[in-house]
Amino acid sequence: MAKASKAKTSKVNKAAPKAEKERWQLKLYVAGNTPKSVAAIANLKRYCEQHLDGRYEIEIIDLLVNPQLAAGDQILAIPTLVRKVPVPIRKIIGDLSNEEKVLVGLDIKPVKK
Repeated sequence: MAKASKAKTSKVNKAAPKAEKERWQLKLYVAGNTPKSVAAIANLKRYCEQHLDGRYEIEIIDLLVNPQLAAGDQILAIPTLVRKVPVPIRKIIGDLSNEEKVLVGLDIKPVKK
C-alpha cells in the first residue's frame, strides 16, 4: 500500500504538450495512511492518467501533519478532492471509488484518442 505524504504537501506534476490548453489543478486532502486516504490517492492518480492526458497537477495535503491547511478550502470531511482550476471550484468527498461520479463531479471529459 502506498503511504500518504508525511511532508507539508506533495505534488505530482505531469508535463503537458504545449498544444493542450486546459491544465487541471487538484488538491486532495487526506488524513495520514488510512485505507480511505490510500484509496483516494490511487483512484485520483488513475483517473488523471486515463482522462487528463498529462494536463494535471495533484497536490496531496496530509491534515494530520498540517491541520491548519483545511481552513483555506473549508474542508469538513476527509478525504476531500478540490478542483481549483479550471473554475468553478468543485469538491468531492470520499475515497473516489465511483469513477463515473468523480468524472461527472469534476466535469472531466475523456480524452479522445
